[in-house]
Amino acid sequence: MMGDRRMQWRLLRTGHNAGAWNMAVDEAVMVHVARGLSPPTFRLFEWDPPTLSLGRVQSFERDVNVEACESLGVDVVRRPTGGRAVLHDVEVTYSLIMSEKDPALPAGLGESFSLATQGIIKGLRLLGVEAEIRGRDEGEKPGRAAAGAAADAGGGAVRTGACFDSPSWYEVVSGGRKLVGSAQARLMGVFLQHGSILIELDADKLCSLLRFDSDEERAAAVRHLRSHATSISEILGRRVGFREVEDAVIAGMRSHIAPIELVEGDLSSEELALANVLISRKYGSPSWTVHRRAEA
Repeated sequence: MMGDRRMQWRLLRTGHNAGAWNMAVDEAVMVHVARGLSPPTFRLFEWDPPTLSLGRVQSFERDVNVEACESLGVDVVRRPTGGRAVLHDVEVTYSLIMSEKDPALPAGLGESFSLATQGIIKGLRLLGVEAEIRGRDEGEKPGRAAAGAAADAGGGAVRTGACFDSPSWYEVVSGGRKLVGSAQARLMGVFLQHGSILIELDADKLCSLLRFDSDEERAAAVRHLRSHATSISEILGRRVGFREVEDAVIAGMRSHIAPIELVEGDLSSEELALANVLISRKYGSPSWTVHRRAEA
């Protein structure tokens, strides 16, 4: 990087990688930002193979249909952030990592959430997708969203471990339906926000990966998900590529954070080395993904 580093963020485009690697890289960057060794970082990435990510304290035993994941070739990982299950398949995923002391980071929840998502919204508009942030004054209280209880069109209650089944506070929606699902964490004095920008949504596939008490509940969850979430391809009525979405999001972020520059770079050798350690000791380990408990 050249110029004033205080006015630059690093852009990483790390492509398609396994779920454990993607989560380990986020944490490795966090550690290096905390140590003052890495700059504020905005990363865009994808997943290969498709991966079901669980919230930090979500129950693996209660929510994951292991047999379906295995038969469909879907990995399972656990995020360092909260929330419910997300199927990372045909999407672009983003993460924003920066020091909590960075003057560019607002203090409030909504304002800090907007730091990344307003840039994403500007990028979506370049694609022809109109979206907005659904704030705390516009919808349900967070306890309802966190509970995972969703009302089916027929009036019955559906228990689902899926993140995209309803917009909660500070989500990006288009036409009232969730388009970008995000989660936040503040650890080690570092701010992390990451989320999924849906290019396509396969409600049947996602719900097949989750446990339900009956086929009727699963079918109701599919209907509910389709009515409460959407995708870029559905909105535009055409197939959209990963690179097209990435390019638009980068342009939107550059516009939003100006005069801060977003400068493309690479992971450092130290970040990559730590990520590999975190894969073996944490994100690729059943003790984290399967057996972790809320109190751990």
